[in-house]
Amino acid sequence: MASIEKRGENTYRITVSAGYDSEGRKIRKRKTIELKPGLTPKQIEAELTRQAILFEKEVKDGLYLDAGKITFSEFIDKWVEDYAKKELAPKTLNRYLDLIKRIKPALGHIPLSKLQPTHLLEFYSNLQEKGIRADKTYIAQIEELKHLMEEKGISDKELAEKAKLEIRTVRKVLSGKSVKHTTANAVSDALGVNVNRIFGLNGEPAALSDQTIRHHHRLISSILQTAVYWQFILSNPAARVKPPRVEKREAAHYDDETVKRMLELLENEPIKYKAMVYITLFIGCRLGELCGLEWSDVDFENKLIRIKQASQYISDMGTFTKTPKNESSIRVVSMPEILVNVLTKYRIWWNEQKLSHGDLWDKESNRLFVQWNGKPIHPSTPTKWFKKFREKYGLPEMNFHGLRHTNASLLISMGIDIQTVAKRLGHTKPTTTASVYSHFLRRPDKEAAEKLDNLFKQKEKDKMRTAQ
Repeated sequence: MASIEKRGENTYRITVSAGYDSEGRKIRKRKTIELKPGLTPKQIEAELTRQAILFEKEVKDGLYLDAGKITFSEFIDKWVEDYAKKELAPKTLNRYLDLIKRIKPALGHIPLSKLQPTHLLEFYSNLQEKGIRADKTYIAQIEELKHLMEEKGISDKELAEKAKLEIRTVRKVLSGKSVKHTTANAVSDALGVNVNRIFGLNGEPAALSDQTIRHHHRLISSILQTAVYWQFILSNPAARVKPPRVEKREAAHYDDETVKRMLELLENEPIKYKAMVYITLFIGCRLGELCGLEWSDVDFENKLIRIKQASQYISDMGTFTKTPKNESSIRVVSMPEILVNVLTKYRIWWNEQKLSHGDLWDKESNRLFVQWNGKPIHPSTPTKWFKKFREKYGLPEMNFHGLRHTNASLLISMGIDIQTVAKRLGHTKPTTTASVYSHFLRRPDKEAAEKLDNLFKQKEKDKMRTAQ
């Protein structure tokens, strides 16, 4: 039977017997809980009884981890298994696991109950040092690599298959371009040699950006807050830490004149890429949403596009399809006539490609944007093409995602209300839209002030003329 001892104003310690050790001494498991203030005596009694029963069951089933002894690393593992893997999207989980690779070596050895703000501040300071980045890039020693491939009698296609990489990635390696350490390791493992034999480090890794350090802080804070909810600790030490401040930057976008020039230049480009730009520019969809579009999502008659899924890529999963970011991301957006015309022409071209490739075409795929064989494109394809397109014609620097920002900028500048803009972009709340695009929203306000100023200046001028 559990015993309960009051320790503070709203804190209680529950003690449960867990049998005897090898020397016959009684094993006791203890857990401190904090109740909400303002509860009545009956409510306190009921909650303590409930907590005691749950604690006894945890101990009996061997599920209890002693909060006083568990390390931060052990709790992170528990958080990943019991929460992250069940609740987070694959891409989000993968991103968090990458961050955890830095967190655990630095902070994992510290007992969870003894983790202090000073530990976190020291960690963030270390992340600002040069050489801390793990995402080093490597360049292949091409002669050695090719010699090794000849020696083993393996082609680039066979190497790609064995390394579980795309053929274009292997060809990138063979062309002497820089690649991530994961790619270098995959190629080396496939050939059965140490990575240092066929790859060299490409420059010295830099320090992490302030934004990336903030990402680490948010994750640590989220994990520790879960520890509070699960009653492993009483308070979140990350709540008392301020990470490096990041200056808010204006979302990269093109102005009206640049958009007009870009649309003119697109007339010289393949219809597939023209359609990609037009959809993103006039619909404002995310990159993954663009790659996830199917022809059944396009309603030509009513000039509507339905966004219901997104295409993503993770190295150990490949390209996969998932539901969008949130419920608001599932939406139906009206298309302007200019977009309908482009998609009509693109549909004709798409059907021609399907017919010309016959049995080689993936019959199950109905995606708008596909490879030569009808299979869905890699989500990075639009980004890579747009970079080449922009550099080819000397357009201002901006990534493909900037087309989504440009869409928002155009809508706001035309006086479209923020609720409508938010709905078209798939934001959960208009406040999110207002926060991201606050600089766009300030422009009409500034223009209004200038017009008022000019109005009264003109009146003053008129008065002076009358007086003369």
